[in-house]
Amino acid sequence: MSNLAQTPPQSELDVAPLLLPAKVLRNDAEALSAAHTLAQAARLQAARRDQQRKLPWAEIEHFTRSGLGSISIPREYGGPQVSFVTLAEVFAIISAADPALGQIPQNHFGILHVLQGAASERQKKQLFQSVLDGWRIGNGGPERSTQNTLDLKSRITAKGDGYVISGQKFYSTGALFAHWVAVKALNDDGKTVMAFVRRGTEGLRIVDDWSGFGQRTTASGTVLLDQVAVDADLVVQSWRLSESPGIQGAVSQLIQAAIDAGIARGALDDTISFVRERSRPWVDAKVERASDDLYVIADIGKLKIELHAAEALLRKAGQVLDQVSAAPITAQSAARASIAVAEAKVLTTEISLLASEKLFELAGSRATLAEFNLDRHWRNARVHTLHDPVRWKYHAVGAYHLNGTLPARHSWI
Repeated sequence: MSNLAQTPPQSELDVAPLLLPAKVLRNDAEALSAAHTLAQAARLQAARRDQQRKLPWAEIEHFTRSGLGSISIPREYGGPQVSFVTLAEVFAIISAADPALGQIPQNHFGILHVLQGAASERQKKQLFQSVLDGWRIGNGGPERSTQNTLDLKSRITAKGDGYVISGQKFYSTGALFAHWVAVKALNDDGKTVMAFVRRGTEGLRIVDDWSGFGQRTTASGTVLLDQVAVDADLVVQSWRLSESPGIQGAVSQLIQAAIDAGIARGALDDTISFVRERSRPWVDAKVERASDDLYVIADIGKLKIELHAAEALLRKAGQVLDQVSAAPITAQSAARASIAVAEAKVLTTEISLLASEKLFELAGSRATLAEFNLDRHWRNARVHTLHDPVRWKYHAVGAYHLNGTLPARHSWI
């Protein structure tokens, strides 16, 4: 059993979660070490949590207390500002153990990067410091029943010295576990802003009605806002990001790709363990152990090669982001970053789906028994990789290399 302190499960939480002291990590090596420690603890009950839809409260508190929540905060604001290569590997390590735990802080880091490009100096100091103190940021961006993912119906209007915001959100990953809910809305000028709403604010409700067959314990459900008061100082003019080249989309996609790489690692690790320990060899193989079957050996080799290829492109994408972010960003450098991440995202998507599917073919019919819950790997891969279609990654990469076409400037490329 995990020795993590337990937090009572709740399906709807309108007050702030626990706020416990958080360590501040100093460098990349400490971040990777903290990720391995968390993964080791989280792996113990990951299959059971998925099977029972038990939210990983204790594990997310461990994540925060360990200092992992602040690893991308710039050094000038007190954070370690780890490399993008390390950020991706941290997510891959955690997601190999429990991809739901990996996805919960996914938007936390994407939003931290939005702050770097759009927030005022005062906002950066306040919000970065809150994260260093152990606050978590949850997502209040996507909406249902709109034409596409960029459309918004939520509105924020001036009232007195501040604002009020109303709307309904879904796919709100991280919100149930958060101290800040970052809500996207249109202001009175029709421009997109991001309002940071404190948990427990009157009119804010967060409901765990996520019923997806994969990533079951991410609580990626509904956020309801009914005339919720927001401090003027906590409204970030995120529309400014669209006025100049940036890497916000590439950063978000890098984390998505890392989670998929982690899913593939976990699926392949479980395949190897099951074949070694539980599977029977096929009769025509004429071997004593399933792990001596020549066809099984060849397939494991192929899967490992494809996983290593995906991981190599993921590292390369992180390196490109590190290079691009170290200099003034231009339209060309931003495009280079997006394309590098898109190439990685294609391979991490494909290997996560392939490895989780081949698990059953190689491990055999016994691997389908509910007691092992190995289908969670495919369910998690299938659901998480639906964030954005790979077919458009191929198109973006081809258009860039063939015609010099720069990719669109949004969070999905």
